[in-house]
Amino acid sequence: MHPAPSVIIFTTLSGLGFGLLVFLGLGLPPVTGWVAFVFFLIAYALAVGGLLASTFHLGHPERALKAFSQWRTSWLSREAWAAVAALVIMALYALGAVFFDTRISALGWLGAGLSFATVITTAMIYTQIKAVPRWHQALTPLHLSTASLAGGALLAGQITIAQILLFLAGIIQIAHWLRGDQRFGEAGQSIASATGLGSPGRIRAFEAPHTGTNYLLREMVHVVGRKHAQRLRLIALGLGFALPLGLIMIPGASHGLGGLAVLSHILGMLASRWLFFAQAEHVVGLYYGARG
Repeated sequence: MHPAPSVIIFTTLSGLGFGLLVFLGLGLPPVTGWVAFVFFLIAYALAVGGLLASTFHLGHPERALKAFSQWRTSWLSREAWAAVAALVIMALYALGAVFFDTRISALGWLGAGLSFATVITTAMIYTQIKAVPRWHQALTPLHLSTASLAGGALLAGQITIAQILLFLAGIIQIAHWLRGDQRFGEAGQSIASATGLGSPGRIRAFEAPHTGTNYLLREMVHVVGRKHAQRLRLIALGLGFALPLGLIMIPGASHGLGGLAVLSHILGMLASRWLFFAQAEHVVGLYYGARG
C-alpha cells in the first residue's frame, strides 16, 4: 500500500496525543494550573493535528462528517465518535485542572478510557481488513496501542512506566514484523484465489490489467526491497525504542535528555508507520504482479 504522508502523520501524532491524554486523565503527572495547560496543549496539538491530517487522505474531505453515521458497522465511524467523546471529556477535565486547580478524578478516568478506546478503534480499522494479511492479525492492535502508551508515558514524564512500555512495545514491534512477514503466505492468497478461477492449472496474467497508472496502483500497491525494509526496521527500532529507553535510563537524566528521547521516539515511529503502510501487501497487487 502506498504510504501517504497524511496517514503516516495521522497515526503517529494521534497515537502520541491520545497516549498522553490517557496518562493525564489518570493524574500522571498530577498537574494543575499553567503546568497542566502546557501538558494539555501538547496533547491536543498532537491528537487534533493528527486527526486533521487524516482528512487530507479522504477523497472528499468535505464529507468527513458522514463518517459519524456508520458507527454500527464501521471502525472508522467508531474511531470518530471515540475521538470526539475523549476530546470533549478531557477538555472538561482540563478546565478544572487549569483554571480551578481541581482534578475531577471521575472525568479523568472516563477521559483516559475514551482516549485509549480511540487508539484501539484506530488500530481496528487496519486489523479488520482481510485483504491486507499483514495487518489482519492479533498483534496489530497490540502493537499500535503499546506504542501509543509508550509515547504517552514519555511525554508525561513517567520514566519508570515509560521504560517498561518502551521495552514491551519494542518487543511487540519486532514480533509484529516477524509475524507479518508470514501472514501473506499463510493466507493462501494467489492469483487463482484472487480471480476466483480456482486451480484448473497454473494461473498467470496474460497481460497487465492496465497500460497506465490508476487509483489501485497509487493507493494499494507499493513494493519495498528487502534490504531497504531491513534497514528501515533497524532505524525504527533504534530511534523509536532503543535510544529513548537508553536516554531515560541515564541516572539523573535532564529535561534536555528527556526531550531528545521524545524526539527520537517520534522519528522512529514515523519510520515504523511508513513501513506499516509500505509493506501492507494488499491482495490486489496479485493482479499487477506486484507481490513483494
